[in-house]
Amino acid sequence: MLRHPAICVCIVAFLIPSAAYSQTGQSISVPPDSPRWDLQEAKVTEYQGRKCLLLDGAAAVVKDFEMRDGVIDVDIATPAKRGFFGIQFRVVNDGANAEWVYLRQHKSGLPDAMQYTPVLNTGANWQIYNGPGFTGAVDIPKDEWFHLRLEVVGAQAKLYVKDMEKPALVMNDLKSGVQKGEVALYVLTGATYFSNFEARITPDAPWERHLPPMPPGTLTKWKVSPVYDALARNLERPLSQSESGAMKWQDVEAEAPGFVVLYRYYQAPHLNVTFATDFSKRLDPQPGTKVVYARTAIESDRDQMKKLDLGYSDEVSVFLNGQILFRGRSAHRSVPPGLVLVLHAISPGARGSLIHLLENATLYSGLSTTRL
Repeated sequence: MLRHPAICVCIVAFLIPSAAYSQTGQSISVPPDSPRWDLQEAKVTEYQGRKCLLLDGAAAVVKDFEMRDGVIDVDIATPAKRGFFGIQFRVVNDGANAEWVYLRQHKSGLPDAMQYTPVLNTGANWQIYNGPGFTGAVDIPKDEWFHLRLEVVGAQAKLYVKDMEKPALVMNDLKSGVQKGEVALYVLTGATYFSNFEARITPDAPWERHLPPMPPGTLTKWKVSPVYDALARNLERPLSQSESGAMKWQDVEAEAPGFVVLYRYYQAPHLNVTFATDFSKRLDPQPGTKVVYARTAIESDRDQMKKLDLGYSDEVSVFLNGQILFRGRSAHRSVPPGLVLVLHAISPGARGSLIHLLENATLYSGLSTTRL
């Protein structure tokens, strides 16, 4: 069955077959009408003279097949003006965790026409991961067949679009942490046709991460709280000492280049937001929105003024020593996602920086790049 989170991306729940297997050198070709497809709202049809699969808000999972490293080939045609279509791979836990690379017809030729995101606890993380290795420009043909190839090698992957000699998107560091899983075709929205699907298992390559450097001064040590109902709490008020003491805090550490990706630690909620049909409501309170508190200690040997660089998605409240410094909301198409704060007069031994994180469409997907 499909899961439909209330954001511009969607995660699908894939049923993992009990007899799934993989074998180096195994190559499969799966026709559209093959019983090896687990069709989740997908349909077998014909388009431009080809028998193919039609996906629009649908998925097609290859049964009894798991892949660590390998090559996936498929032909695609899409008449849609807008959409999100692509491949999920290394899918595990009924679709809760995976790697996902997709194209967007409405972004053809733009720097984010292609996107890669890890799927973590059913949540997509495109707000956090972007730029080289995650997004790229490509011209997406409309209403004609073209070829797509995905090569997965260890902790890296390459996506080829039309040109099989030069990758259109190089994913230098796959982020989900999953090393083996199912393969699926997935389309969030926008009618897209698939044919000539093939997959080939290749020998496992060494697992080598290509992490970016951690910027000097990054605040890497954090404690995060349990999840709370955001609409039931005053997010401009800091936690009292008794409230903080009663919470069960979890130690987490930022990953390079300074991200605390909270979907790694929490199940992503999926809301039916009011602005899905009326964008003027994007700043309205959204029932079901969740909040988590993140805290860290900042120590200084003297009074001083420091600049704090902070990125977040999608809402944040920042406190220092019990005083609110900033409350921001980077709702879709409203304000930029980054900001700079100036912390005044950090006293000797000053401690207790507290941040509320939440998201108006799902959950607080991340706190990014906080450094002094």
